[in-house]
This record gives sequence, structure tokens and C-alpha cells, in this order.
Amino acid sequence: MILVFGGTTEGRACVKTLDEAGSPFFYSTRGAEQVVESRNGTCLTGAMNATTMVSFCRENGIRLIVDAAHPFAAELHRTISEVSEECDLPVVRYERIFPSLHHSDIVCTDYDDAVAKMKHHGVRRLLALTGVKTISRMKDYWKEHECFFRILDREESYHLAESAGFPKSGLLTYDASEPVGDLISRFSPDAVITKESGESGGFAEKEEACRKAGIPLFVVSRPRLSSSFIVVTGNHGLRKAVENIVPSFYPLRSGFTTGSCATVAAKAALMALLGKEVPALVPFTLPDGEILRMPVARVEPCSGGCMATVIKDAGDDPDVTHRHPICVKVSFSASRDSGINFIRGEGVGLVTLPGLGIPVGEPAINITPRRMIERELSAIYPGALDVVISVPDGEELAKRTFNPKLGITGGISIIGTSGIVRPFSSEAFVDAIRREMEVAVALGVNHVVINSGAKSEKYIRQLYPDFKPQAFIHFGNFIGATLSIAADLGIANVTLGIMMGKAVKLAAGNLDTHSHKVVMDRDFLKSLALHAGCSPQSLNILDNITLAREIAELFPPEDLQLFLQALLQSCHKHCAKVYPKGDLRIYIILEDGGLVDLSGNRGEI
Repeated sequence: MILVFGGTTEGRACVKTLDEAGSPFFYSTRGAEQVVESRNGTCLTGAMNATTMVSFCRENGIRLIVDAAHPFAAELHRTISEVSEECDLPVVRYERIFPSLHHSDIVCTDYDDAVAKMKHHGVRRLLALTGVKTISRMKDYWKEHECFFRILDREESYHLAESAGFPKSGLLTYDASEPVGDLISRFSPDAVITKESGESGGFAEKEEACRKAGIPLFVVSRPRLSSSFIVVTGNHGLRKAVENIVPSFYPLRSGFTTGSCATVAAKAALMALLGKEVPALVPFTLPDGEILRMPVARVEPCSGGCMATVIKDAGDDPDVTHRHPICVKVSFSASRDSGINFIRGEGVGLVTLPGLGIPVGEPAINITPRRMIERELSAIYPGALDVVISVPDGEELAKRTFNPKLGITGGISIIGTSGIVRPFSSEAFVDAIRREMEVAVALGVNHVVINSGAKSEKYIRQLYPDFKPQAFIHFGNFIGATLSIAADLGIANVTLGIMMGKAVKLAAGNLDTHSHKVVMDRDFLKSLALHAGCSPQSLNILDNITLAREIAELFPPEDLQLFLQALLQSCHKHCAKVYPKGDLRIYIILEDGGLVDLSGNRGEI
């Protein structure tokens, strides 16, 4: 069991991430102001001291504490640290991202320091964005100078201000729609004071508003956390930490993309080239700004540069590159003055067809991994670099991917739009579908044939013998995503070939038909058969079948025809929601090779 302390934007993100597991957990907030919807979390309200927290953890079998409380909830952080030590519990700190402070910001260690510095700088009129609980801490300032405090419109807030003796005339009710710049224009303060509240606390807006107004910003530094806390800065890091500490919480492990692996290997190689120490876990930044860490298997000098190797961990995703080495050599470039020169190494594919967003003749290193590598390397070294990415067995692995159909020859692609691979490769698979369709469009294809895999394609391909190979696309289980991509790309005609097992799931409204997410709904099928006019005999058959394909084997011919037409109509209805404008034709593919469409035609292929 996991115990989360939240009440913040980060706490809400924790709930969303943990809910994905389907396992129970606890979510605790001091007050009841934050309403959180959770399928699997039990919400708790009320402050916990060390004694009550220890008792709760022991009574409920807590194995992990997640601290997603406000950065300035110093007392709670200390309590969690004490409980962690007493109960021998690991703590994951879900930290918000803190941008680097501007050189003009005046940094203060605490509120006493802030008061002293504001007096030293001659600040006589202050806009305070530090919250109502800081009024009493800055009493030495506002007793002598004009001060305006922005507070939340809550009874508790007004009570705290009154208790501190602060005048009502100096209270400003928080209004999310009023920019800080407008507040500065309205009250003309000499300075603004705020907490180091991070990106989710709107720190950047406050900093920018002060610079535009030409007034100083006093920043109270966030309290330091226990060094024993495991710090993450986003949902992916949280999930990875939970997977490591409580392996049974998530049914499947997430993994990293080849793009993330190449980024870490490139960063490690450059660090070694520059004589820097390479840490056991190399930090890198995902496209969404979250910072993760990944181990490097090997770093070694090589001819003209340094090479690093990362062993790809795809988690429980069935990825062909799982446990295979991703190698990157970095050297100082002699052919250019600046920037990164990406070079195709052994086992990395060559782009031979348009439509992938990469020029023909370039190595198959997608745009997002290129940007990730460029960002990490340029932050360490501003000069020109040659980056050679290789996957020693990549050419053989590529035969088991979509690459041959995409026109990528000689190896695999370095891919990944998010940097993270979710189990069953939902993201990676859908990304591959999009790339396939983009290639098809670039080749002038305006009619694609989508099917679940090789078996269904074998049957339906014979309807379109003259179509280019790129017109045939496997959706796996992601019917809705595939149709949505076709709609996005403006593809005018789609033929969908679907086996009975997936057809009965699609007809029930399931646009993702994976068996881990949805199973055959007998009640729905009986209702469909009843409204189609099937006989009581067939309705009874539905009570006893195990596999959907048995319908075609056991239904009387006249009932089967009625049922298949109703099934197709329902499939069309749900597909039209994501592909509303194009011409869609659906064929149910039977085990004997028969194809049935809405016309009622059935042909043997």
C-alpha cells in the first residue's frame, strides 16, 4: 500500500498516475479544499503528527510514502522524514520543476532574511505573494511599511490575517484571472516578494512581471528536504520509482525509448570526452521537461572520441530492441563550426522514402530524439560535435519491425515522442501507425486498408491486388487511434478488415480491443442478436460460447447473416465517431477466409 501526501497540483498528478495501476492507495490532505476524483485511492483529510502517521503506516501496511505536498510545507516534510526513519519506509518526493533564478532576483534564506534585505534596499511599499501564513513572519516589515498581501478567499485566511493584526485594507483576494503584471500596475509597489514556488506555482510569471516593471523581486528559498528522499519531477519518474520500490503495484513495468537511450549514451560519451566524471545514473530531460536518470553500461575511449553504451530497457513492452545495446560515439567535429552532426552507425536505418519528417538519405533518427540529444549536449559543450549512433544487431532486429514497409533500410530507427515506453507499446505502436500513414500519404496513397495483423491482411489484401504495400497498415488493437490518424491526415478512403474476435469488441464500443482491457460481452451480443431478429436457438448459443469465432461455426446460416449485418452496423457507428468524414468500408473476416460487408455479400478468398 502507498500513502500520498498532496493537496497540490503535484498531488493531483500523483493520483492520476497511481490510478493507472488499478491498485489501492491512500491520498492525504490537510484540509478538504482540494477535491480529487480517484478510482482506486482512498482520500484522507486532517493533519497527521509523527505518532498518528506511524500508527497509520503500521496498521495499513504502508510500503512507500509519496511526499507531493507544497515545497514550503516544512513541518510536514520533517514529520515524513521522522516517520520514514522510524518505520524504515522509503519516501519518494514528487517535486515540482524549479526554473533557474534570474540574476536580478534577490534570494532570501527565510523571512527574517527577507525583511532585513527589503529594509536594506529601502522598500517602502510591498506586494507580498507569499500567502496568508507568512503575514505573521513579516510583521517587523509591515508594522513600519505599506504592504499588500494576496490571500485566498477563505474564512480561514481572513481569520489568520486578523489574528496577526494585519489591516483588512491591505488584503487582496486571489483572482486567477488577474495577471501579476496588472496587480503591479494597480498598486505600484517598490518590490514584490514571493516564494521559490516553481513552475506550477506561477513563479516565471511573477519574475517576468517584475522585470517588465523594473522593480526587484525578493525570493524566499524553498526549505531543503531530507537527503534520503528519492526525488522525481513528473509522472514518469513517479511510476518508475513505484515500479522499483513496490513491484507488485503496477501489473506491468514501463520502459525507455531508443531515443532516450541514445540521449543518455550521447551525454555520457561527451562527458567522458571532456574529462568529466560520468555518474552511475545519468540525468536527462524528457520532451515534457521532466528529469529522469538512466544507467550507462559502458564508457570507453575510441578512435577520435569516446563511446558510451546503454542497454535498452523496454520494461514489459514487447519491443524488439529490449535488452539490446544502444551505442553512441561523440567526437569533436572537423567538418562544421557548430551544432550536432548526426551520423548513421552500424544497425541504424537509412531513410529512403518521404513522409517521415526526415530527409531521404538521412539516418533514421527521429526529430524528437535529435532535439533531446542536441539539448543535452549543447548544455555541456557549445561547439560542433559528430554523433554516431549504432545498434550492433540493428539490421537483423529491423526485419521484425515496420521499417521495411516505411522505406527504412539497413537497421532500426531511433524513435520516441515522449522518451517513455508504456507497456504493450501503446504509444510506440500508435506512433509507428502514424509514421506508416504519413509515408503512405507522401507516396500519393489516398485509400488505406487497415487490419489487425498478418493473418487478416493476407485475406483482405487480395481485394486490392494493385495497391502499394504502404497502403496496408496494421492497427493491432488500436482501431480508434488508427482511424483518428487517418482523419487527421485527410485520408479519404479507409477499408477496415477485422476478425470476429475484435469485431464483437468494436461493436460494443471498444476502440481499443486489447484483451487486457476488454473481453467479449455476451449480454451485448445477445441484445444485438435479439434486435437483429435471430432465433432463440442462436441466443442460447451465445450463452455457451467461449470464443467469438464460434458464432460463425454454430449459428444457423440465416441467423448468422442477420447477426453479421447488425454487428457491422454497430462497428460502423462507433468508427464514425473518430473517422466522421471519409468513406469507410468494413469487412468482417471469418476463420474460413470469408469476407462479409454491409451489403451482405460474402466471398471466399
